[in-house]
Amino acid sequence: MTARLVMDPEPPVLRPTDLIRTAADVIMSGRNRRLPVVGPDGRYKGMFGDNCLLGMVLPKALLMQQGENLAHIPRQTLSDLLRRFQQFEDQPITVCTMEVAVIVHPDTPLIQTLFTLYKCRANLPEVDPDSGRLEGLISYWDVGAAILAAEV
Repeated sequence: MTARLVMDPEPPVLRPTDLIRTAADVIMSGRNRRLPVVGPDGRYKGMFGDNCLLGMVLPKALLMQQGENLAHIPRQTLSDLLRRFQQFEDQPITVCTMEVAVIVHPDTPLIQTLFTLYKCRANLPEVDPDSGRLEGLISYWDVGAAILAAEV
């Protein structure tokens, strides 16, 4: 039993040329936290996630101080956050450093795959070790559905 058993072989993906707006739409519509980024040849490039989007809307002063003292940050409205997002939405996703993610290979043993998913707490890209191509994505939803569909 390997990682192949619990992967989604056709996950939503992003391309390095996709705009922030596109990535936000895909993330929000599918309730994804992180999505794989692949080149035109299907090779895995990294992950783009909701944490990057959240960082775009937070006040820069807050990020520079890493949230140590919030007292000096003025109140923010949803409109303020939207205006910040709009400053980035037409830029390619590469403006935000793509997360270097833990990956698994199609033949990674199932229990090792599940433990890796448990430890990293995020979707796992499944990447072919020879070609570097994205083979699929493993999420908690995929694992749960596979386990619940198993026969005893």
